Amino acid sequence: MLTIGELASYAGVTVRAIRHYHAKGLLPEPERDHSGYRRYGADAVVELIRIRTLAGAGVPLARVRELLRAGEEEFAAAVAEIDQRLRAEIRERQRHRARIARLAAGDGLALPPEVVEFLDRLRALGVDERIVQVERDGWIPLAAHAPERVPEWLARKREQLADPRCIGFYRTLGRVLDRADDDPRLDGLADELAAYLTEMAEERGEDYIDDAEIEPPLVRVMDTLAFDTMPSARRLIELLRRRGWTGWTKVGRVDGGVAGPRGARRNPGARQKGPNG
Repeated sequence: MLTIGELASYAGVTVRAIRHYHAKGLLPEPERDHSGYRRYGADAVVELIRIRTLAGAGVPLARVRELLRAGEEEFAAAVAEIDQRLRAEIRERQRHRARIARLAAGDGLALPPEVVEFLDRLRALGVDERIVQVERDGWIPLAAHAPERVPEWLARKREQLADPRCIGFYRTLGRVLDRADDDPRLDGLADELAAYLTEMAEERGEDYIDDAEIEPPLVRVMDTLAFDTMPSARRLIELLRRRGWTGWTKVGRVDGGVAGPRGARRNPGARQKGPNG
């Protein structure tokens, strides 16, 4: 015969848990012996392990009581149901783990894998990490707003990266991020960007250039994200305006004519061909 402490040890539970199961009517309380102690038989160990296993699987104690009184077929069916539920919970936890892994990776938290791949491509090309961050922050609301258009936008992005002029602009922008507003290199960058935009407008046509279809509130959000990350970008926009162009996320001619970076409308980063490269 076992004391309550011995029973708890053999069944892998606490004495407190045993008393709780007594109170819930799950485990019968034995009579006290002549010394006033409760003594448990070996069958109590088996029964307690069954209770512990069911409760540990998340089965409510009221349901545990029903299962302990059930016949073999009913018990087997209930166990199969519990197993199915646990498998579903495991799959859900695995999905949570994948999300946490993406969180640790940074870019993948709120972005499709193909966008993360594009950002990694920028890094491989030597683009300043702050510019990559602007790209990433711009993609997050765009991908959330219109996920079905991500493949289309990415196709334009990849096309742009095949142009050495685009990569050159990215790198030049990275070199002037920390410059003062009166740094002459910002003027040079504005000249380079304005010339590039004009060439793209002539080569592709202005209808092709400004086709982003991004709502004004979202444009303002994306502009703010860029300016907060790269304060010199705001000065660059001012210099670009003097050269006949304006805008960051959505670029156009100052006179109101539509013209911006190549692929601006189908590209979530009209800014990539605009002041954001």
